[in-house]
Amino acid sequence: MNQGEYFHVLYKSVWIWAIIILISVQAHAKDYDYISISNPFLNKTPVAVTSFKNFNGHEAEVAAGARAEQILKAGLDFTGYLKIMSPTAFLADPAKSGIQLGQINFKNWTSIGAELLVTGGVEELEGQVKLQLRLMDTFNTKLLVGKVYSGSVTQIRAMVHRFCAEVAKALTGNFGVFGSKIAFVSTVNGNKEIYSCDFDGFNPRQITHHKSISLSPAWSHDGRWIAYVSYAKGKPDIFIKNLKDNLGTMVNYKGINISPDWMPGKLNLAATLSFSGGQQIYLLTRKGEIIKRVTKSWGSNVSPKFSPDGKKIAFTSSRSGNPQIYIQGLDSEDARRVTFSGKYNTSPAWSPDGKKIAYVGIEKNKINIFVVSVDPHIGNPMQLTVEQGDNEDPCWSPDGSLIVFKSNRNGGRAHLFVMTAAGTDQRQLLSMAGIQSEPDWSGDTGFLAD
Repeated sequence: MNQGEYFHVLYKSVWIWAIIILISVQAHAKDYDYISISNPFLNKTPVAVTSFKNFNGHEAEVAAGARAEQILKAGLDFTGYLKIMSPTAFLADPAKSGIQLGQINFKNWTSIGAELLVTGGVEELEGQVKLQLRLMDTFNTKLLVGKVYSGSVTQIRAMVHRFCAEVAKALTGNFGVFGSKIAFVSTVNGNKEIYSCDFDGFNPRQITHHKSISLSPAWSHDGRWIAYVSYAKGKPDIFIKNLKDNLGTMVNYKGINISPDWMPGKLNLAATLSFSGGQQIYLLTRKGEIIKRVTKSWGSNVSPKFSPDGKKIAFTSSRSGNPQIYIQGLDSEDARRVTFSGKYNTSPAWSPDGKKIAYVGIEKNKINIFVVSVDPHIGNPMQLTVEQGDNEDPCWSPDGSLIVFKSNRNGGRAHLFVMTAAGTDQRQLLSMAGIQSEPDWSGDTGFLAD
């Protein structure tokens, strides 16, 4: 065998072994029992996140690693189902001993109760970074996720959140919230404008500049379109806007045009219009053309929200006297009442699995958020907020693990908060001037597909 043939055989062998190792890692990743994020009695899984290994050790690299570690811990903690362990309990330092599977003594981690271990490594050169990130199952001594990301220093946050999404996928079966955004209303110089921010409240950005009253933002399924209500033309009309191309239209029938909601998987909307006299719910095209009238009862019918399969809507109706939540199929005129506890219930929000509806209930002059099963035979409503100011505008995260809402619990001024689907871990989402309300949580806005 000559030298050229030798290197050809060696190169081919290396690639065969690389494929075998990759298949082995992927097989391991499927062995982890999924965390049930919908379990109201869920105990958080302890995860140890270690300091990043600096491969060159210069100042910029150390800073990049520290920033990546901070973003990683905050992202995993945000999920609500992971408990970030204190590094004071660690018995080893992979940043010094090694961050790869074969370099980890798992007894050092199982002995302190860490069920999961995340290690990281960073290389920095002239503003470009390479991140190595691994998630390991300590009790089964397995690699669940192993990823390498490269980009500029300014992309560290996005790269770490890509990894967090992979962690969520390995642990729960879906990518979680890490590619999502939240639209909301905020006051600006006495007006109300539409904003958006990342899933965790970072990077708030003003979308509208009407210098009027803008309300009720709603994302399309692909995150490219947003519909909202504005009084910019003197009365409540629905504006439909493409965020990338800055295209759009306006729904301005006679009377009020309010409470838009996009149909899952399609660019159709449900909305309340009053041109016929009463407030009724209609199905519209993206261009604002009426497809059909959905509700035909007397009284006000507002706040339509599509079920995840797009076949039904939940909405608020006064047909029984006081506002209550109803469900109606798009191909039916029969509506079923869902809420019976309390005299005033509104603002329905359908869970992504289609099994529950979060809503706002007013009892004894206190405004709180409740969750009720869509199946009338399963239990009573569960109250999620208690004795913490007024709480309104619930909206589920795309994976169903969290609910974002408005609360005035801190000093009487309303801001956005987030909690788990069971009502635990309630914390403020973002701090900014003015009053924030009416959040709408998008699905994945595309970074996982980049």
